[in-house]
Amino acid sequence: MLLCGPSGSGKSLLAAHSGLPVLRLDDFYKEGTDPTLPTVPLSSDNDWDHPASWDADAAVAAIGELCRTGRTDVPVYDISLSARTGEETVDIGRTPLFLAEGIFAAELVDRCRELGVLADALCLSRGPLTTFRRRFLRDLREGRKSVPFLLRRGWRLMRLERSVIARQTALGAHACDRDEAMGRLAAAAAGRCATSRTAA
Repeated sequence: MLLCGPSGSGKSLLAAHSGLPVLRLDDFYKEGTDPTLPTVPLSSDNDWDHPASWDADAAVAAIGELCRTGRTDVPVYDISLSARTGEETVDIGRTPLFLAEGIFAAELVDRCRELGVLADALCLSRGPLTTFRRRFLRDLREGRKSVPFLLRRGWRLMRLERSVIARQTALGAHACDRDEAMGRLAAAAAGRCATSRTAA
């Protein structure tokens, strides 16, 4: 199962409540020193909300390995440092379904479908104002970036939220609220329990 949605839409909380093993796709961000990082137009800020700020190839490889073997090594990423700080092993054992969540998950829909491992793709949406408030409070609490950066980013993302959701649904993710997402997760889990192939 792929779970995307704007930053602050509640993906991580939903993933934690889903009961499924979780692959955190945000751990595949590029490091802050990477020269290929995109910047926000008319700004010197790195654009962490652009798909080019993220290593899609490594994410797909991890999903594929989890589906084949039930385990994979992934980076541990510290958003406040914009850096990878280590590595850990994700082990889902023989679980037939797992959740890969992150703001760029929709970028992987076609590639996961081609690999034959896609169970469903969901885009979580709560509305721009709610998402802005949740994102700012979370990022402030976790010390992710400086307050001026968080405010600039938050205002920009609030204005762009509808276009972000439109892009993610165009890529194949189904837009839904938390309750519908939980229902589709449960349905996918029930449909996969009788199969031996693991799917995202």
